[in-house]
Amino acid sequence: MKGLMQDWPLLVHTFIDHASIHHGDREIVTRKVEGDIHRTNYSEIHSRSRKFSKALIKLGVKKSDVIGTLAWNTHRHLESWYGITGVGAIYHTLNPRLFLEQLEYIINHAENKFIISDISFVKILEGLEEKIPNVKGIIFLTDKENMPETSLKNVFCYEEMVDAEDDNFSWIKVGEGDACGLCYTSGTTGNPKGVLYSHKSNVLHTLVANNADAMGIKSTDSVMPVVPMFHANAWGIPYLATMVGAKIVLPGKLLDGENVYNLIEQECVSFTAAVPTVWLMLFEFLNKHKKVLHSLKTCVVGGSACPKFMIEEFDKKHNVQVIHAWGMTETSPLGTVNRPLTKHLKLSQQKKYNLAIKQGRPLYGVEIKITDDNGQVLANDGKAFGHLWI
Repeated sequence: MKGLMQDWPLLVHTFIDHASIHHGDREIVTRKVEGDIHRTNYSEIHSRSRKFSKALIKLGVKKSDVIGTLAWNTHRHLESWYGITGVGAIYHTLNPRLFLEQLEYIINHAENKFIISDISFVKILEGLEEKIPNVKGIIFLTDKENMPETSLKNVFCYEEMVDAEDDNFSWIKVGEGDACGLCYTSGTTGNPKGVLYSHKSNVLHTLVANNADAMGIKSTDSVMPVVPMFHANAWGIPYLATMVGAKIVLPGKLLDGENVYNLIEQECVSFTAAVPTVWLMLFEFLNKHKKVLHSLKTCVVGGSACPKFMIEEFDKKHNVQVIHAWGMTETSPLGTVNRPLTKHLKLSQQKKYNLAIKQGRPLYGVEIKITDDNGQVLANDGKAFGHLWI
């Protein structure tokens, strides 16, 4: 016997639908690539995303087409995600830090139809144009005044495309098992490998990753994902923040210590996430200028192991809790999170710091084991090592 509850498909664009209704005036702040600070809200993002969907259809984009995005964390990049998935297409985040040969391979392997790009990456695209024949054009995430001079043959201005449409648009019907996002690994062993996310996988990741023992973002938080959107969906944080209607602060391309600090303080950021190298630059600035973080409460660190001194310094000098997390592109990406258990609460502070450098335990829905060369499962004792199975 089947249940009689409504069968509501798990689709990523329902996040922005929900946020526009219940958190429509909640602010989204961007340091634009052009340099200035831009302010919008969920209601406007929702409207502009639908306008962009209409513009994509006029370009001939169809369901299951793959659209590359070569961009920093900005409101326009966020809009493009919802605009792309809203027509049943697939956003494909491209990492500008890869070698040109890797980008060429990824773009061709994924069969990108268009590439949506920040103006920062004109030279990269000019160097690739003759090698990516399937790409029909480049959409620059800027306005008419800032459109770059370029030898690229078929270019479009994002703001002109959006301004030419109205938002009278209903998302194209798709199934929750349909693909919505594509991200390639960095290719440390051979060519990069594509990981194709479904709507359902991204929604389930969002629901699980935001429980109180994981990210735990609330509507009252001001959230700044410093980790780029081209790193496994910025660890899913744009979706998490949208789902609960938190304020989002998008830092653009300037990730040095001073600019990160200024955004944290000016926008009262309470939750952020990045790799350790970003926080090393921040600490260097804070210590040099004798600054203290006031609003920040939680910092998620992943991508590489977080050193113990960083956890201690965040806590002792700035009263910030570091949450150590681990994952991979293939795990969507969050795999484990280090939140203390009840038995850890009475430990000495030094023992808590020692515990905090570990990667934690799997989230619900993630199963992990290690085996030896013969496939024998090894003990989960913190000492044995072997082949990792997830």
